[in-house]
Amino acid sequence: MSMTILIAPSGFKESLTADEATACIAAGILRAMPDATILKAPMVDGGEGFTNTLVNLTGGTLHRLSVTGPVGDPVDSFIGFMGGQPVRTAVIEMAAAAGLRLVPRDRRDPCLTTSFGVGELIGAALDAGADHILLGCGDSGVNDGGAGMAEALGVRFLDDSGRPLARGGAALRHLASIDMTGIDPRLAKVRIDAAVNWHNGLLGPKGVARVFGPQKGATPAQVEELAAAMEVHAKAIERATGIQVGTAPGAGASGGLGAAVLGLLLGRLHPRYEIVMQYLDLDALIDRANLVITAEGSLDGQTPYGKVPSEVARRAKLRGLPVIALAGTIGKGVTLNFEHGIDAFASILKRPCSLEEAIENAGKLLTRAAEDAVRLMSVGIRLARPPARIVRRMAENGLVCHSGDTGLLRPHSD
Repeated sequence: MSMTILIAPSGFKESLTADEATACIAAGILRAMPDATILKAPMVDGGEGFTNTLVNLTGGTLHRLSVTGPVGDPVDSFIGFMGGQPVRTAVIEMAAAAGLRLVPRDRRDPCLTTSFGVGELIGAALDAGADHILLGCGDSGVNDGGAGMAEALGVRFLDDSGRPLARGGAALRHLASIDMTGIDPRLAKVRIDAAVNWHNGLLGPKGVARVFGPQKGATPAQVEELAAAMEVHAKAIERATGIQVGTAPGAGASGGLGAAVLGLLLGRLHPRYEIVMQYLDLDALIDRANLVITAEGSLDGQTPYGKVPSEVARRAKLRGLPVIALAGTIGKGVTLNFEHGIDAFASILKRPCSLEEAIENAGKLLTRAAEDAVRLMSVGIRLARPPARIVRRMAENGLVCHSGDTGLLRPHSD
C-alpha cells in the first residue's frame, strides 16, 4: 500500500524550526512506510522561521545584523528581502529581536523585557531601501505593547513630568503622553503589513497579559500590573493618533506589538495565514494527499484559536482528509481540537523528562512519534482491509460483505 502524506507542522519553540520538524516527521514516516510519497509544507505563523521561509520560497536574500535583545543585551539577528516582488519587500520576524528564545530562563520578566530591537530591524530595512515590510508577530518574550519598537523609530513615551519612561511593559502604567514628532519620516512612505494571530486582543479578561503573560514568566501580580499598563497604553495611543487599538483584532499579538504597529506606525494587521498562504499553496498540496500530519510544541484548548495545527486541519477537512497532530506537550482542553478537524493526536514524549532534556532531544522524539503514528495507522488499515481469502470465506458464510472503496466490513442485511 502506497500513500501520499502531507507534512505541515509548525516549529517547536526553542528547539525545532518548522523546516527541521518537517524533516524529522518525514524520516519517521519513511521508517514505517518506505514507499510513502512525502509532501512538505513547513508552516510559519509569524513566529520563528517566518523570514527564512518566505525568503526561501521567493528566492530572496538574508541579511544579518546585531540589535538590542529583549533583556537589553546585543543579539545576533537578521532581516530578509524577498525575491521576485514588484517592490522591494523586507521580511522581519519580531522573534529574531524579541523572541522568548532570546530571554534567558533566569531573566524572564515581561515587566522588563523590550521590543526595542524590533524597531532597529525595521530601521535597518528602511536603510536598505524597503518600500514594503512584512512583519511576522509570534513567539515573543515581551509584553511592552510595542513601545520599545516604536521608541527605536523615534517615538517618545513620557510620564506626567515629561520624562521618558524606562523600557518594559510595567513602566507603561506611568505613561502620560506619547510624542510622535520625532518618528522616522520614512515610515510615512513604506507599507507595513503585520501577520498576527487575529484572536489575540490587547485588553480584557482574554487580553495579552492575562493569556500569555504567565508563559513569559509573569507572576499573577505581574499579570495584573501588565494588564493595567496595556489599558493606559491603549488610551495614550488613542490620544496621540486617534486610533482605537484596545478592541482591535490582533492588537495583542506579540505582547501588544500589534497595537503599536496599528496605532503608531500606521501599519495594517492581517490574520497571519492570509499573508503566509500568498506564498505557500497549502490547499494544492492537500489536494494531492491521502493523509495530513501536523505538529506543534504544545496542543491544548488554545490551539483552535489561530494555531498552525488548527488551520491545517480546517483546510484538510474541507477536502475530507484525516489529520494527525503530534505535540511536545498535551495540555488542558485538548479534546476541543476534535471539533476543529484533528482526528488523532499524540505527545512525542514517551516517559517523564525535564524540559531541557525534551528540548535537546526534540528531533529524535518527533521522528519516533511520527514512525509510531504511521505504524499504528498501518495496523488500522490492515484491519479494515483483511486479506481477500478471509473476506471471501466470511462472505460465503453470509457473515459480512465488503463495502467497496472504504475497505470496511459490515453485516449482511435485507
